[in-house]
Amino acid sequence: MVLEGRLEGRLTQKLVLTPQLQQSIKLLQVPQIELSQILTQEMLENPFLEEVFDEEPEENIEHEALAMEEKPHEETEEDIDLPLERIFSFSTDDYFEERAYDGRDLGYFTNGIETTHPLEGNAKKPDLYEYLLWQLGLSRSTELITKVAEVIIGNLNEDGYLQASIEEIAHIAKVDTSTARDALRVIHGFDPSGVGARNLQECLLLQLKPLNLEGTLVEKILTHGFEELKRRKYKQLATMFKTSLSEVLNTVKIIEGLEPRPGRNYSNEEPPYIIPDIYVEESEGKFIIILNDEGIPRLRLSNHYRRLLSNKNALSSEERRFLKEKLRSAIWLLRSLDQRKRTIYRITESIMKFQEDFFKKGIKYLNPLTLRDVATDLGIHESTVSRVTSNKYLQCPRGLFSLRYFFSNSIPVRGDVSSASVKEIIKEAIVREDPRLPLHDKHLVELLRGKNINVALRTVAKYREELKIPSYLRRKKWF
Repeated sequence: MVLEGRLEGRLTQKLVLTPQLQQSIKLLQVPQIELSQILTQEMLENPFLEEVFDEEPEENIEHEALAMEEKPHEETEEDIDLPLERIFSFSTDDYFEERAYDGRDLGYFTNGIETTHPLEGNAKKPDLYEYLLWQLGLSRSTELITKVAEVIIGNLNEDGYLQASIEEIAHIAKVDTSTARDALRVIHGFDPSGVGARNLQECLLLQLKPLNLEGTLVEKILTHGFEELKRRKYKQLATMFKTSLSEVLNTVKIIEGLEPRPGRNYSNEEPPYIIPDIYVEESEGKFIIILNDEGIPRLRLSNHYRRLLSNKNALSSEERRFLKEKLRSAIWLLRSLDQRKRTIYRITESIMKFQEDFFKKGIKYLNPLTLRDVATDLGIHESTVSRVTSNKYLQCPRGLFSLRYFFSNSIPVRGDVSSASVKEIIKEAIVREDPRLPLHDKHLVELLRGKNINVALRTVAKYREELKIPSYLRRKKWF
């Protein structure tokens, strides 16, 4: 076998994502909060980018239209040696005004109204950890018990449940299990009642002593009939404890008044708030699309660095090259932001066209829609629609919805019906049901068939679970 070296030419196609293109794709799919963070970071890294504030006076500089924005961008050597007249001809303000010539509100401009978060306050509520340590400091426990109790408090979750076993607590505190149990009993005597429990059953039992319910039917059911209680087998409980069904139901009322999560009232974690990316408002029978610009910095090119770059004697060749690269990066970022806004606007406009009945009549009139339908309508790729509709929300007179909510599969009936519409029918039927005689899934199937919607029993069960609605047995009210 003879080895030899030779040259061979091959023609292949290869898709290369430049850093600029990767940035454009990233900006397209991020929600509003992440976009604000990205732009803030870009301003820190790129000296050509600066934020515009409404109170700042505009400089009297004549601007020309940026011709390069109307043409597809290609990487060339000219990108490194940008003509200096282009530097002064680029105006962010004029550019966005030109893009909004057709009356569309593309967003990212503040309305001058300052808003305050409704839950902002000056006082900080102590969390569960601090509250329990404060009670521990007031207790008359020995130094050893106090040390172990601190370990136990450190192993409680936000609901007040102990996440470690007695053996693990004893190993961490380097004591025997008997001492660890004594320390846990100290924690069990603290407020809120039920704190330090290892499971739900123990949590409920710990709350009986302060209520003087020890030795009652409540304690008996929680101790010996907890599994039957969870499955709502009240008749079986009445037989087990030789009492009447009404007595069991009265006892269940008391148990339902106990706190299953004793630590939740001491949590300092703020609930996550959804900020809509798009507002749809109705005016004179027409719907108007407004992109939310609150919290998004308004960017422009720095005049100082543009003048500095125009002075050939003020910079070395390396400094000029650095600034030119930053200028190109800044222009690309502004172009990507504009592309992002226009794409979100167009996709929202297309969704509104397909879902016109929803915006006018309500959720039950939501039509079947796929990503491909919108992509075909706009002449763009389906992946672009997927990126834009990911993690973004729309606020309209009907409520706050994820953009993905408007896409649902069709169910073949007399005229296609979306799965979201079927879920809404199921939800409304369960809301109107008699709590003493809740609807079984087979009853919901019959209800849908009466509306010419033929779905299987397992499909109804799946939709009910997706709506987070429990089974009819768990929905049944005995009193």
